[in-house]
Amino acid sequence: MDKYFELVRKELISYSEESIAKLSVKLNPTIDENSILGIRVGDIRKIAKRISKDNWELYLSETKNISDRYFEEVLLEGLVIAYAKIGLDEKLKLIKEFIPNITSWAINDSFCPTIKIKKNELNKLWKFIQEYLESENQYEVRFAVIMMLDNFIIDEYIDSVIEKLDKVSNEGYYAKMAVAWTMAEVGIKFNDKAMRYLKGKNNLDTFTYNKTLQKMCESYRISDEQKKELKKMKR
Repeated sequence: MDKYFELVRKELISYSEESIAKLSVKLNPTIDENSILGIRVGDIRKIAKRISKDNWELYLSETKNISDRYFEEVLLEGLVIAYAKIGLDEKLKLIKEFIPNITSWAINDSFCPTIKIKKNELNKLWKFIQEYLESENQYEVRFAVIMMLDNFIIDEYIDSVIEKLDKVSNEGYYAKMAVAWTMAEVGIKFNDKAMRYLKGKNNLDTFTYNKTLQKMCESYRISDEQKKELKKMKR
């Protein structure tokens, strides 16, 4: 009898599409193209939701014994963890074990928004992500920054978010882009605070600073007058 993991793998392969595989290869240049099946994220989510209700513990235990996995199988593992109906302490433990498997922005940016955090659990999550902000691994930094983007651009945390983003020093492209994206969202939701920060003394390198301005300008939530001002601020 096939193991649960093997049954799920067969199901995943049945969803593969050549056109999606080609697109995934193009969008994920850091991933070995031979490890990409080409499956729509919606289909992966559907399977992840079922596993999270069925027997997620068995599935995750079996994935630990598989060293050679498809890109989509890694994403599936992350989504199963995110969907699992468990307490935050247990979930953070699983997330910590999963983070080293994040080797693509696409895995990270599908995984992070799927993790739903209650308002009274935000402080615990905030403390959890701090160590990753200082990591030398750009994907660990991206994980922490995108978790800030998804959960902490709110009144109670906004000053701390700006302070932490200012201190991110990872030189990786995907870390820098995450900082720019998140800072741009700060600029959209807390424009006065963001503008004071961007116009004042800050530690953003030129690439990240300009990308922040660009992403703000691309938003429909920024007025034409504000966009004119932002374009004049480019370094």
